Amino acid sequence: MQKLHTFAHGVHPHEGKNLSENAPLEVLPPPEELRLPMIQHIGAPCEPTVKPRDVVKAGQMVGEAKGFVSASVFSPYPGTVTRIGMVTLANGRYVKAVFLKVDREQTMAGGYTISVETLLEGEELAAGSTAAYSEKMKRVYLTAPDNFRLRGFSPEAISAAIRNAGLVGQGGAAFPTHVKLARDEKFPIDTLLINGCECEPYLTADYRLMLEAGELIYCGARLAAKAVGAKNIIFCVEDNKPAAISHMTEIVAKMQQKVQNISISAMKTKYPQGSEKHLILAALGRKVAPGALPKSVGATVMNVGTAVSVAHAVLRNTPLTMRVVTVTGEGIVRPANILAPIGVSIRALLEHCGGLKENARRILSGGPMMGFSLGTPDIPVTKGTSGITVLTDAELSRVKPTNCIRCGRCVSVCPMNLIPTKLAVSARAQAWEIFEKHHPLACVECGCCTYGCPAAIPIVQLIRVGKIEMNKRRSN
Repeated sequence: MQKLHTFAHGVHPHEGKNLSENAPLEVLPPPEELRLPMIQHIGAPCEPTVKPRDVVKAGQMVGEAKGFVSASVFSPYPGTVTRIGMVTLANGRYVKAVFLKVDREQTMAGGYTISVETLLEGEELAAGSTAAYSEKMKRVYLTAPDNFRLRGFSPEAISAAIRNAGLVGQGGAAFPTHVKLARDEKFPIDTLLINGCECEPYLTADYRLMLEAGELIYCGARLAAKAVGAKNIIFCVEDNKPAAISHMTEIVAKMQQKVQNISISAMKTKYPQGSEKHLILAALGRKVAPGALPKSVGATVMNVGTAVSVAHAVLRNTPLTMRVVTVTGEGIVRPANILAPIGVSIRALLEHCGGLKENARRILSGGPMMGFSLGTPDIPVTKGTSGITVLTDAELSRVKPTNCIRCGRCVSVCPMNLIPTKLAVSARAQAWEIFEKHHPLACVECGCCTYGCPAAIPIVQLIRVGKIEMNKRRSN
């Protein structure tokens, strides 16, 4: 049996993926309103390119990136701008947004982006037919073009298409994709890792994409590798997803066209196996130094959802306006994996899944390890929203935090080899000199320390607050 790739430390939380892993992708019907935040990424915010009462087309830019580290925002549907206002994001940020009243009739009859009309030329849809709209959307989003060839696409053209489409990483960090794939003579990239680990408990969006859009993932990976100059591509999938490993292996064998530098690596199921630095260490044996970027060791990492968006951007001139979101947890009536427009409210996704059960107690944007607890479901889906998890009383800890018992468990599970309790205690005491001495910026905020703490201390939350305060102090 092939040895599984892994890294030191980490934890094995309850997976919970059985709730939604067998739910095929489904399409959310067009909502009445979208709220499109002007910052859905790491970097500079966008500037609105529209004003109230403007009529916009599907795929039209509504927010322009003004900096290199930024990503433009596009409208998923046709509609009318009602106002430029403010919205609260899942992480608590209060940002500018474009409010759009969706033209649902035009959307149902016409399609979701500027490329759909030519792609499905000659097809007729019954106005208002939700089933026909859903089927067309799935074909457009999940189907790879026939006879894909890498020839004819220059690295510059690929990078330009990715930037023009407003792509960001869809694994959670939302780093602008064109920046990640920019070539650097000082740090040439030899290997592109396609991250299909999806180690966050409950979430299955990436898993369903590998099963239903595997060929598009392959196309996006080849295009991204050419853009960044990588000669090797490795698809990394945790071994708790044998169907995905098998399917991606078949696709690579069928499509690689005598290219011998593409492989599938089975990774040991462990959290946080999908973390960028730990994936590089596990797959390649290369350690990324604290404060350094993956390119320093000749590698870069791309999520499978991002690879799909790269294929759409380059091959179909389609901007990032849709993404797959898992809605799951014991507190939701019908767990599902939904193709949803950027800007739709989380409430709309919950209602589409039958609403909350009586015992639902907490809604998370993301999964239980790194997700943000929501005070209201009236928060928009962004490019980085990978899932919505609804937890019940039984799934929430009722243990009250106590003083640290100095067991060292947080140290033994920390994948970054830090001393989390020192960081947490110094952050709580506002002892910032001590806090900075224990390398807080090396913390990836994975939550292993909090998960393993028998004293129920919110360690990672204290570290997160400490890092915010430290950055404020440095900027003053």
